[in-house]
Formats: sequence, structure tokens, C-alpha cells
Amino acid sequence: MTKDNQQETKLHAAGPDDSALCVRHLASELGEEALATKGPAWAQEQLYPPKKLKARILALGDVGTNLLLGLRLLGGDVFSEIGICDLNEKQIQRLEIEVNQIRWPFESDEGDEENGLPSWDAPQIPAVRAVTEDELFDGDVFIFCASKGVPDVSQKGDVRMAQLEANRGLIAHFGGLARKADFQGLVCVVSDPVDPLCAAFLDASGLRPGQIQGYGLGVMNARALYYAERNPEWSQYLTQGRAYGPHGEDLVIADSLTNYNDAASRALTEKTAHANLDVRELGFKPFLAPAFSSAALSILLTVRGRWHYGSVYVGDGRGAFFGVKNRLRRGADWQLDDPEVPEQLYERLAAAYRSLAELRGSSRDDTHTGCDAPENA
Repeated sequence: MTKDNQQETKLHAAGPDDSALCVRHLASELGEEALATKGPAWAQEQLYPPKKLKARILALGDVGTNLLLGLRLLGGDVFSEIGICDLNEKQIQRLEIEVNQIRWPFESDEGDEENGLPSWDAPQIPAVRAVTEDELFDGDVFIFCASKGVPDVSQKGDVRMAQLEANRGLIAHFGGLARKADFQGLVCVVSDPVDPLCAAFLDASGLRPGQIQGYGLGVMNARALYYAERNPEWSQYLTQGRAYGPHGEDLVIADSLTNYNDAASRALTEKTAHANLDVRELGFKPFLAPAFSSAALSILLTVRGRWHYGSVYVGDGRGAFFGVKNRLRRGADWQLDDPEVPEQLYERLAAAYRSLAELRGSSRDDTHTGCDAPENA
């Protein structure tokens, strides 16, 4: 880690101290503490109300394109500009033309007072422009959607880990660019597998861990809500549930933190973790819900300082990125909503955390640093 990466304080949390069974306590599984580093520099002085930022999206495939649409339509309060970069120059040219043509017809409407219709001002919409690789780290928020080897819809099983090896090279390349640029903004990792790629970006870039967050857990919460609405046995999740861990096989869904049912929670976890396979079996790639629930909506909540699901760094030198409800606060500090959990649930969290930490350890032994270029997500 660089000198700016020194971790001097423990993770802030809305919950018990780290001796309790909670996410911060997971670092003790490795004999470490859950230490904190500052987040993006732009959050040091002002966060409420949010100031206008510049976003950069790398790779405009299925996920990246829908993410762009979400930020264009919903992000005018926090983004002044969205830069887009992809190997496919025609795709970038097309999106620059078309997405900039998505706009409200009028800036305002005087309403109809006589009939009770109030006046209305159109929400602001950020501009979209093409950027080069050299411009990716001249903004405030860098969003990594690049991927090599996107699995075909015919491929069975959990395809996320099959993408890890190819995407490590991409992460190493762009992590190196972030290091060279002395990037002080926020890195949002959207590509699969989210959590290991966050760790790979940390190792390649030398950024502060607090500058990097993974965006894969939002859709897992959304999928759990979808199934809980349709099965009374899982209905507790709708008001009491919580999602933890990685976007993948080690996902942890808890139906309740106060009335935890281990069997029901494990069943809902299994259904949620494999929800993408249901869409694949229909012959489609499952990219719409992740692009919005994990990426666009969660990134917007992040920069507004609102609670959201994302993967934060838990540990010290040997830790791992782990999904948890969190928010960014003024002063560039991350706060976790991290209450004490039942022992059965903690055992599931610990197993997922150890798996991620072991994967990071093995990755560091054989990380390659070739200069791969991005492909569509």
C-alpha cells in the first residue's frame, strides 16, 4: 500500500462494537481489525446537498449501456457529465448521438392552477460525451463495466467465476492507469465477479481501500425481495431482511436479523443466488436488473450519501471486499449499518468472508499485469 493508504481508524458503524458478531468482526477471522480509510476526496468537504460530479463509464455493452441510461435519466442532481469509453468506436458514437437525444421536451410547465395542476420544472440531465482511455481518471467517479469472455446464454451453472481470470488482466491494466493518474475519486466495480475484482483493483492501483466499492449486492437484495413477495415462507425478508456478502455462490440472505430462520434464509439464498439462471434458461442474458439495481440506482444512492448495498473493504492488509448495507458521509467516511447478528447467521458470513480472503490471497500469487483493453460488458 502507498503512504496515503495507511489505515488509522476502525470502520464506522451504526451498530455494536466490533467484538460483537457483526461484519466488522469478520476481520478477526484473519487475525486483523476492520480498519478504515477515507473515501473519495470530493466527499471531504461537501456531500449534502451533493455537488455535481463527472462520471466515467468503461465499456458500453449490455450492462454499461443500461447503466448509462439510468444515470442519464435519474442522475442530473449529482452528475454534470458522463464520459463513455469502449473499444467499439461506433457504439460510442451511436450512444453519444442517441442518449443525448433523450431529453424532456420543455424545461418547465406552468401547470394549470384552475384545475389543481401544479407548475413543474424538468429534472436536469447530465451531458454524455465520448472520452479516451487517457481521460478515464480525470473525473470523479470511475465505473468499471468491462469484461472479457461474457458467457453465452447456453453456458450452464454459475458463470461468474469463469470470468475472473480474464477480467483480472483488465483490472490490472486500468488499476495501473489509476495509480499513474493519482486518482482521488471513487472506483465503482460492476463487472463480475465483483468482490474479487475490487480486491484486484486495490492491489493493482495502490488506491485507498475506501476509494473502491463493488456493486453487485443490490440486485441480490432486489431478487430476494421479488421472491419473498411470492412466497409467504420468505415474507419476513420484505420488512426485516438483509443481504450480505458477494454477488455469487457465497451470497448470504437473512430473512430477519431479529427473528432469524436459518432454513428459510438458506432456501431464499439458494433461490436468489441462481435467479440469473432462470433468465438464461429462457434464452436471455440477465443484465437489466443488475444494471439498474446493483449499478445505476446504487451508485446514485452512494454519491447522494444514502444507504445502499455495496462491497466495502473489511480487514487490514489481508482482508477482502464484502457486501453490506453502507453509506458515504461528509468527511469521506464510510458508515456500515452493521448490527449484531445471530450466531448461525454469523457463521455463514464468516465462511463467505474467509472464502473471499483466500481467493484474494491466491490471486496475489499469480496476478498478471498485461495491458489488456476493454471489451463489452
